[in-house]
Amino acid sequence: MIFFTITILVSHAYPSLSQKDVDDEPLVNPGREMEALTEISPASQDYNMYMLDKLPPKYLLYLNSCGGKMGPSGDECIDGVLKEILTNKPASKECCLEVVKTGKECYMEIQKFIFRLYQFKRFASQISFRTNQVWDRCSSEVETPLSSHHSAIELS
Repeated sequence: MIFFTITILVSHAYPSLSQKDVDDEPLVNPGREMEALTEISPASQDYNMYMLDKLPPKYLLYLNSCGGKMGPSGDECIDGVLKEILTNKPASKECCLEVVKTGKECYMEIQKFIFRLYQFKRFASQISFRTNQVWDRCSSEVETPLSSHHSAIELS
């Protein structure tokens, strides 16, 4: 009885201890559920085309330029980052390098655009934190060896 009372008191004093962290759970299960998201129905295609038609041409050029900065593996890396955001499966180090090379502003705009597409828009309100998390992980993973290399050069 005393244990039960203490547990209740602790859970009221520290509610975060009694709650599961939903940010760690994948938004989509890897595998078939993730594959189903990339399948485009005629209705979703119409929605996406309508949305694209409404975007300013300058913005589309900017997005295209951002995608171009990712190099030849850009589409593959965008898919890898998308999978990390949705399923928590980390993108490769090579993709992280491409993401960081692209720059945070371009990376964030590409993600905003992707989550405007019909098949991903239901996640739009949930991805801001995850998008930043992926950026932080990639930039720390890519820049850490670089930073220590620069420090060694400066000490020489």
